[in-house]
Amino acid sequence: MVFVGVLGVGRAIRSMVGDEPSPYMQPWWWIWAGISVCLVLFAGIMSGLTLGLMSLGLVDLEVLQQSGSDEEKRQATRIMPVVQKQHELLVTLLLCNAAAMEALPIFLDDMFNEVVAVLLSVTFVLAFGEVIPQAVCSRHGLAIGADMIWLVKILMVICWPISYPVGKILDHLLGHNDSALFRRAQLKALVSIHGREAGKGGELTHDETTIIRGALDLTEKTAMDSMTPIESTFSLDVHSKLDWEVLGKIMARGHSRVPVYEGSPRNLIGVLLVKSLLTVRAEAEIPVSAVSIRRIPRVPSDMPLYDILNEFQKGGSHMAAVTKPKTKKKNAHANDLNGDDKPETTDTNAEADLERGVSDQLHEYESKLFEENGDDFDDLSDGEVLGIITMEDVMEELLQEEIVDETDEYIDVHKKVRVAAAAAHHVTRGGSMLVRKVGSLRYPQQMGLSKQGQQAVNKIRQVEKDAREEQLATNGLNGDTLTLPLLNDQ
Repeated sequence: MVFVGVLGVGRAIRSMVGDEPSPYMQPWWWIWAGISVCLVLFAGIMSGLTLGLMSLGLVDLEVLQQSGSDEEKRQATRIMPVVQKQHELLVTLLLCNAAAMEALPIFLDDMFNEVVAVLLSVTFVLAFGEVIPQAVCSRHGLAIGADMIWLVKILMVICWPISYPVGKILDHLLGHNDSALFRRAQLKALVSIHGREAGKGGELTHDETTIIRGALDLTEKTAMDSMTPIESTFSLDVHSKLDWEVLGKIMARGHSRVPVYEGSPRNLIGVLLVKSLLTVRAEAEIPVSAVSIRRIPRVPSDMPLYDILNEFQKGGSHMAAVTKPKTKKKNAHANDLNGDDKPETTDTNAEADLERGVSDQLHEYESKLFEENGDDFDDLSDGEVLGIITMEDVMEELLQEEIVDETDEYIDVHKKVRVAAAAAHHVTRGGSMLVRKVGSLRYPQQMGLSKQGQQAVNKIRQVEKDAREEQLATNGLNGDTLTLPLLNDQ
């Protein structure tokens, strides 16, 4: 109606001034030209805002509000209330753009003949009403939309009788597009695209993209995927002696925690902290059961790694036994802990009496702990132990890389990929525990041994040499000569 009114006023002015030989010298011609320019610019603004505002999703604006610069936060906050009415906004912008496009030929037709009017209309609308505005707003849609938001609000009020009902109909038919969230696989692909290696200007390094992808995959991985099989785990029998040989193996392994079992390696009863052995004397050969043994948590093999990580973060333990899911048998467990299946021992052996006393205390502690936390812990005898999982295993899955320290022999236990340093050490290592026990006899002449003693030491050395050659030939024995400098001279 506004355009029709303006057109009527212009024609009245034209009739008053009459026909002139040169229309370019008449006032009405310049009024028509000014209106045509304004219509082209208005159509261009509506076209650019349609692309700029409608391309800004609610998720994009929320991200800018939380993590953008101060200017971006201000702009996103101004745009958010308008963009939330997506269909009403779309109808308003398209309605105004269509009105300007349809009114332009009316004025051009009075200024030029039909052919020139059509050519000028198509040229100006295409160049200044579509291409240039959309090209600019596609790159700077947020800034332009924030600066022109006042005009959009005015137009939404003017077009409300048409845009509001049409927008509601579109909402009912198409639904609200409140958020366009990415799926897990899409997020991983998006992170990879933003990496420097993709060559698209991303700022994320290789380590950052790897860790993010590992964090997204951690939910889908279970304890079975990251555990160390029980066959590849170094563990100790609860009744074994802490002599020089056992302590040497513990030190050679370099672990801070060693699982403890009773009878079979799959019957884990706890974990031994290596630091608790600092005051243990190898000459005493005390049993493992006499040392403080901590209870080892048990997790089912199908437990997600995130849940295991949460359990580790509670501080109870950084090692857990992975078991097959199985129905609990609390009554049977209570009977076992009460001593129904205790191993038989004789009273004639004092050392056996000591082991039995410590074992009874251990069973009593486990029984009390189970009664207090029966719902939090799995039955010790419930479920077959498949392997061991540690905090390091979970972190390796998160980092997507193997964590190798100076004591590791394999990079990947499952694939038997050896560490380069461990492979070199495996070739050069040698020696036996027998020679360590008689380390003071390495120099028999200095010790003043007899001829028979020297012959005995030489025989021991020959045995050591044969054992070293056998190790080099088989290339499969696990030596422990890392402890030689510590255990040589007792």
